[in-house]
Amino acid sequence: MNNKTKEKGRIDWLITLVPFILIVGVALLLFIFPEGSNEVISKVRFFFGDTLGSYYLIIGLGVLLVALFLSFSKYGNIVLGGPNEKPKYNFFTWGSMMFTCGLAADILFYSFAEWTMYASNPHIAEMGGSITEWAGVFPLFHWSFIPWAFYLVLAVAFGFMVHCRKRNRQRYSEACLPVIGEKNAHGLLGRIIDLFALFALLAGTATTFSVATPLMAEIMVSLFGITLSRTTVTIIILLITCAVYTYAVLHGFKGISFLAKLCIYIFFGLQIVVLLIGGQGRFIIENGIQSLGKMVQNFVGLSTYADPTRTNNFPQDWTIYYWAYWMVWCIAAPFFIGNISRGRTIKQTILGGFVFGVGSTISSFVILGNYGLGVQTVGTQDFIAQYNESGDLYALIINIIKSMPAGTFILIITMICMILFYATSFDSIAYTAACYSYKKLGEDEKPNIMITLLWCVLLIVLPIALVFSESSMNNIQSISIISAFPIGIIMILMIWSFFKDAKKYMKEKQEK
Repeated sequence: MNNKTKEKGRIDWLITLVPFILIVGVALLLFIFPEGSNEVISKVRFFFGDTLGSYYLIIGLGVLLVALFLSFSKYGNIVLGGPNEKPKYNFFTWGSMMFTCGLAADILFYSFAEWTMYASNPHIAEMGGSITEWAGVFPLFHWSFIPWAFYLVLAVAFGFMVHCRKRNRQRYSEACLPVIGEKNAHGLLGRIIDLFALFALLAGTATTFSVATPLMAEIMVSLFGITLSRTTVTIIILLITCAVYTYAVLHGFKGISFLAKLCIYIFFGLQIVVLLIGGQGRFIIENGIQSLGKMVQNFVGLSTYADPTRTNNFPQDWTIYYWAYWMVWCIAAPFFIGNISRGRTIKQTILGGFVFGVGSTISSFVILGNYGLGVQTVGTQDFIAQYNESGDLYALIINIIKSMPAGTFILIITMICMILFYATSFDSIAYTAACYSYKKLGEDEKPNIMITLLWCVLLIVLPIALVFSESSMNNIQSISIISAFPIGIIMILMIWSFFKDAKKYMKEKQEK
């Protein structure tokens, strides 16, 4: 039997081809029946996001509590690897890869403009505070502790499975094995779990690409005066970005770590430039500190607010969407974080992840978001009125950036940073998805290049369909909310499985 035949025998074609067929089917429906497809998506989203919205809120708060418990309990001392093994990557390299695999270019899109969407929401007035007081709080809440808890709790579960238990099936179903049993994990139930996981992964990818890529198109149009439509330019950028992350992932972890560090340098460089030359430095620092304090002070209330009388639909439109968004991204990011965390303890992985991940995220929203809010506060420009009048967030972000000294230079830096974010996020996603295609894959084995290429292409299909069908922001968000519902159940199974297996593992170590 030659190597090619052996390789084909190792691949799980059901897991590889079914998501491909489903995604191509959904994409075709969006291409052929854009209005009808978007209407159906909207109705399904209402059922999951509105009727069953509390489900997402409970999971979010629950996973954060699990993260804190893991960090400060006996489980925190478990090393993800051999007992005396040292981390493979230093803290900065590890943190860079972790941060960029977990956050794509949408962090820049939302950092600049999310405060304007909150400022226009009636919930701000209901809370009895000013726009300045609250518009900077919600971005910090929606992008910090609960989202990173999703990533880090599952990352240690995957890291434990791969590096401590040495399991050679790098899938969600394998992480559930201690609870559902080997027969179910490797049988029909395991297949169903993995198919849900892969479809959610593709849905989360589509949401991210569809939200932020049009901003890149708008920047290109603004910089070079391109006469093509935004949709056409967006699709061209999607294809170019696909080429970049495909090149990176084919060069393995060396290519991924290089791009991740480069991305982080430019990301923080952009923030420093805005802070120093934007003219809003004092406001950025003071309102950032105030917003962070207010977020911490009101954290439990923000985490449990469900708007039962539906006076504003704020949690349905935002908090529930965000928790669902992070849940579907939990298919790839935790696998990757767990993989690169070999040699770290569970406590180091979680607390280090909070320091680097949450810290970097908060700095972005504090600096880039408070720049625009500061300009709004002093009355130099009325960004809220611009957004309310046009509803065009992409043009608004261009206006915010152009209001800075050296606005054109900052536009170029933002564009480069977004491309790098996409490349570093999606190369790790393509790598993880390619691992899913194998029936068995050892700890140090890498997926075949052709399988990786297949997933690199597949990741781009649904985003192009969503952009082409001109789906609204609401319907783009809906893709994540719908896909996240079964993932929440699987996440609970995985966490339960981890505790069961980790307890057994510690007992085995004590008996030796």
